[in-house]
Amino acid sequence: QVQLVESGGGLVQPGGSLRLSCAASGFTLDSYAIGWFRQAPGKEREGVSRISSRDGSPYYADSVKGRFTISRDNAKNTVYLQMNSLKPEDTAVYYCVRVLRNSWLRIGSWGQGTQVTVSS
Repeated sequence: QVQLVESGGGLVQPGGSLRLSCAASGFTLDSYAIGWFRQAPGKEREGVSRISSRDGSPYYADSVKGRFTISRDNAKNTVYLQMNSLKPEDTAVYYCVRVLRNSWLRIGSWGQGTQVTVSS
């Protein structure tokens, strides 16, 4: 059974850092690209970053480029999102999901997500 479980969210001050984890089961990370998405209150869900299944190459939305870093550990079957220089506008529920290669098109269902709150 395919499952993706997000963790690592929390409350952080502006300028702070968090690392989110996305633990995958039921498939291996070299089979599917993984995307991180977020949804802020009253806003649509948006793609933040994704990582290729083939070579682990990353892609970032302009809003997070230079601040966020996506990576994966194939041995742990886990994808990470390191978030630095956090801003209040990064506040959202963050989700990870399988995506079609080089796209934001989702494969499968959303998980429960992990809440990130950036506030002083």
